[in-house]
Amino acid sequence: MTEKPSEKLVRRVAERLPRRAMMHGVSAASAAAVLTGMAARARAADAGPFPAHPKWRFVFVNHVTTNPFFVPTQYGIQDACALLGCTYQWTGSEISDVAQMVNAMNAAIAARADGIAVAIVDPKGFDKPTARALDAGIPVFSYNADAPRGSANRRLAYIGQDLYLSGYQMGERIVKLVGSGEVALFIATPGQLNIQPRINGAADAIKKSGASITYHEIASGPTVNGELSTIKAYYLGHKNVKGLFAVDAGSTESIGEAMRLYGLAKKGVKAGGFDLLPNSLKAVHDGYLDFIIDQQPYLQGFYTVMELFMYKASGGLVGPADINTGLKFVTKEAVKPYLVTKTRYEGSSSAAQILKRSGPIAG
Repeated sequence: MTEKPSEKLVRRVAERLPRRAMMHGVSAASAAAVLTGMAARARAADAGPFPAHPKWRFVFVNHVTTNPFFVPTQYGIQDACALLGCTYQWTGSEISDVAQMVNAMNAAIAARADGIAVAIVDPKGFDKPTARALDAGIPVFSYNADAPRGSANRRLAYIGQDLYLSGYQMGERIVKLVGSGEVALFIATPGQLNIQPRINGAADAIKKSGASITYHEIASGPTVNGELSTIKAYYLGHKNVKGLFAVDAGSTESIGEAMRLYGLAKKGVKAGGFDLLPNSLKAVHDGYLDFIIDQQPYLQGFYTVMELFMYKASGGLVGPADINTGLKFVTKEAVKPYLVTKTRYEGSSSAAQILKRSGPIAG
């Protein structure tokens, strides 16, 4: 029988330990106990829940590869790959260019990737490469953004927030906060499937409420500088506005900055948006944003790897399953833990750690 690496290590230590132990006054019994513990740990390391498998390589195709929002997503991917013995590639576009993303998918297909995860930000642009991958026997999952219901895209499952529902719930909160008046809804790139469903949901909730609220949908642009300029210009031209809200991370951060710059909270203007960028968290803490919505980007990476792995390990018998990574409103009352805790789960630290919490859990 072939000796496992861990068993070989224990044997080598066993050959040397008794003599060295005696030299340092350690009894043979104590030395034996040390060896027993090492052997147990070695067996535990070798004994995983899955048989030996190839080191599968999963390719993640993203629309904004350098965006800080996806830092915890990449940590989730890394952690799941380390847990399951896989590797990954992070690729796509820095500027939401669908053609660049499709090229990345085609490269992954040509290189015979073991699985592909793609943020489907365009209604039709990913239909053909998804079909090519599946026809080549490569599983494809979507994460963060999904194809529209009833579309021709054949992806196996979606892992991410229910985008329309999150926007709808934001719209309900806008109604409660504002009551009546003019409201601006900012969206970085209208039509993109990672954010368009949110603004649709928010608009539907406002209309359904029957509240006397007039909302305007405004394209803020794909760059942070452009978003801030657009939001500032809008306020300066609409000083009677009662609320500024956004459905993407960059616009939300810029709203917080504009609220701070013009002292709008003191003027009764309400504001909020999505995602936990550091400046947005601080704006919530300081009272310039009434809320931000957490969609748990870490889980969008971690769960996607888990689904890809299980699909491969089971020969396609297990899964695929859509996973809703959830919605959580972070308000001033709840923001402190996000500011004082540095963790890879939120992207504020690269350190792997187990975090402790205390007190009751709100249901």
